[in-house]
Amino acid sequence: MHDASPPTTGRTSRARSGSGSPVTPGAGAAVPSTAGAPDSPASVPSPATPSRLRLVQVVLGLLRLGPLLILLLIILVLSNLSPVFFTAGNLGNVLAQSSAIAILAIGQLLVILTRGIDLSVGSNLALSAVVGAVVFASTKNAVLTVLAMLLSGAAVGAANGFGYVFGKLPHPFIVTLATLSIARGLALGLSGGQPISGMPDIVQLIGGGSAGPIAPWLPYSAFLVAGVAILVAIFLTKLVWGRWIYAVGGSPEGARRLGIPRNWVLVSVYILSGLMAGIAAIVTAGRLNAGSPTFGDLAELDSIAAVVIGGASFLGGRGNVGNALVGALMIGVIRNGMNLLNVDAFLQLIVIGVVIVLAVESDVIRGRLEGRFRVLKAVTA
Repeated sequence: MHDASPPTTGRTSRARSGSGSPVTPGAGAAVPSTAGAPDSPASVPSPATPSRLRLVQVVLGLLRLGPLLILLLIILVLSNLSPVFFTAGNLGNVLAQSSAIAILAIGQLLVILTRGIDLSVGSNLALSAVVGAVVFASTKNAVLTVLAMLLSGAAVGAANGFGYVFGKLPHPFIVTLATLSIARGLALGLSGGQPISGMPDIVQLIGGGSAGPIAPWLPYSAFLVAGVAILVAIFLTKLVWGRWIYAVGGSPEGARRLGIPRNWVLVSVYILSGLMAGIAAIVTAGRLNAGSPTFGDLAELDSIAAVVIGGASFLGGRGNVGNALVGALMIGVIRNGMNLLNVDAFLQLIVIGVVIVLAVESDVIRGRLEGRFRVLKAVTA
């Protein structure tokens, strides 16, 4: 066998070169260099200057403070429109009127952090108040009355949690919608459809009392809200179970892989939400010295609105107690101010709806800016 390719001759070499020698760069030939040449514009990312990073940081900080800034702006506007609004007595009324919604919002926050929702809190409040009134009417015992209200709320929450988790329901909307109807029906049945008058002195003091000669305008219910808020904030930020709540909401599959007891975390947040409804029932019943099956009508929507206005995400894993309280106060301030200005109640619903939309949109913008900030920070690193 021999090689099939013909031997290369000098003629072939000369034909390729076009001259008498092969083409090779000589010692003095100018060879273009690309070492110092700039890259094309398409291959170079735009530089992230420190000033751009600072600008994005400032905007993000303002958006995180958005609910509080909006609340302060509303207070400023209403103070100019009504001379009564910023008086001590009226501010005390706002705090008293917002207390029950604030407590419900704290419980709702725990549920929303896990990508859930609790539609039963308003009916749960009514049932707890009626149960407390029935127990007090038959026993005249303050301790038993308070315990009955708290246990009633927690029992409805437990029914929600166990029904959702171990009933393998696709979404908590279903079970909490069912308990909304069941709890309201039980409240109507136990009370005969009528308010039951009478509450222990301690319940009346918590719901309707004030700080006395020191600050007669400041209701005791505001102290209760502050105490509950501090305890829940510590629970969420300092205890392992609280961090698990954020983990389950942020990434359910990741939480499962980490060995977090996801089912029991979910059950716990619904029990706590029900317990908050029981506490809110104490405030409402004490303020009106009665238990009524009509208490808490549409309170579930107010609690959800407060949490959403406060910047919590329905996708779970994001939200805090402070902003939920700001959302509850914002709803209370809007209603109180519009009542002082003799604004139609229907318009109040429209205004609150607009505020919810603005709050959600600001949360969307914040998410986009956070992503942009991470990209800019990575480029400058």
